[in-house]
Amino acid sequence: MATISSPGIGSGLDVSSIISQLMALERQPLKQLETAETKIQSQISEVGKIKSALSKFRDLSAKLASSDFWKTTTGSASSSAVGITTSSTASPARFDVSVTALARAQTIAAPAVASSAATLGSGTLTIQRASGGDPFNVTIEATDTLAGIRDKINAAGAGITASILNDASGARLVMRANATGTDNAFTTTVSGTGLDGLTFNAATQTGGASVAQAARNATATINNLPVTSQSNTLTDVLDGVTLTLNAETVAPVTVDVKPDNDALKKALTDFAAAYSDLAKLIATGTKYDAASKKSGPLQGDSAIVGLQTQLRAMVGASSGASTAFSRLSDVGLEMQQDGSLTVNSTKLDKALANLPQIRALFSNSSLTDPSLDGFGKRFRVVASNILGIDGSLTSRTDGLNEKLKRNQKQQDRMEERLAQTQKRLEKQYSTLDTQLGKLNGLSGYVTQQVALWNKA
Repeated sequence: MATISSPGIGSGLDVSSIISQLMALERQPLKQLETAETKIQSQISEVGKIKSALSKFRDLSAKLASSDFWKTTTGSASSSAVGITTSSTASPARFDVSVTALARAQTIAAPAVASSAATLGSGTLTIQRASGGDPFNVTIEATDTLAGIRDKINAAGAGITASILNDASGARLVMRANATGTDNAFTTTVSGTGLDGLTFNAATQTGGASVAQAARNATATINNLPVTSQSNTLTDVLDGVTLTLNAETVAPVTVDVKPDNDALKKALTDFAAAYSDLAKLIATGTKYDAASKKSGPLQGDSAIVGLQTQLRAMVGASSGASTAFSRLSDVGLEMQQDGSLTVNSTKLDKALANLPQIRALFSNSSLTDPSLDGFGKRFRVVASNILGIDGSLTSRTDGLNEKLKRNQKQQDRMEERLAQTQKRLEKQYSTLDTQLGKLNGLSGYVTQQVALWNKA
């Protein structure tokens, strides 16, 4: 029998309402599954947030576990005539730097012509660098203007930049080496006609072009020891130190290389903040509010509660890595009642004054005795294990995802059963509606006949 489109017409029963109410009862288990799905998704989201926070904390722990990080230095100079940058291979030291000459790039200028639209002649311009290598040939046509010759030189890739200078005499083609130093000086020769003004001999400083600036190396002394450089940047003179020569000096410039305590302090502060963020996420996810009788999505979750317990125990633990400091609180990283980790700047500054010992407290590593491991290594190892493929958080996430899949399958099966149930109810009530309609008709007929009999 086809599903009725307007149930209740024949019998007067509100069949649609009856079916709707019955189906609402039938859907109660589905609503429970949907509520469970929302809870599981919330748990997955919270675990994901904790994993992300733990990953950040692990990376900062790994940074503190690196002995190279604790070698971070900073440089300063008593004058802007000398700039300084340092790397982790630099050792704390002081130097006196005197700059006697800055490195310069060779620049030559051709004789002036009427304008940049003038032509010179035709032939080949050959550019040869003093450091050797293959020469660069620039073919010049008779129709090439001064501007066109400039563009061809720049396109040749010879390490030379050409430009046009307009002065009182007219337009001059100027050629400048892209790099400083005598190795980057260049010689130009020509073949053809009308191009003699472009020639220049770097060795004799003569030619059709005049020298505007001769190539020169930088010369300086560091602690009275002479140094020379093709450029004004000295990268291979002091280990881990790069000096930039900005100006010639009259008096020596004092250059200091010191531990970068600001960078070290920031890293430790970031470490404490990352731990606090992680602790807050765990506390929020596992809390129970007695007043509202509501619990966090991870309340009672053994993996998360276990992580919380483990982290708190590690923060309060001691280490034999340093002879001066044994606990994080000794260097100013102090646990608070709410589980966060704060920085006592006074204690931390004092600890950083004893750099070898605070470095050992975080970066020491022992192959035989874990009690001698620094805190950086301890936290890095634990966090890596927890986040690893077999770690507790990874397993927890996998378990929740499987639980979500099972829930969805249950919902799908229940949706199918509910659809079948609704079809069955519609069929049954359609039949009932029809039968009641017939009975109502029969009842009306009988009533009418009885009334006629009574009149008769």
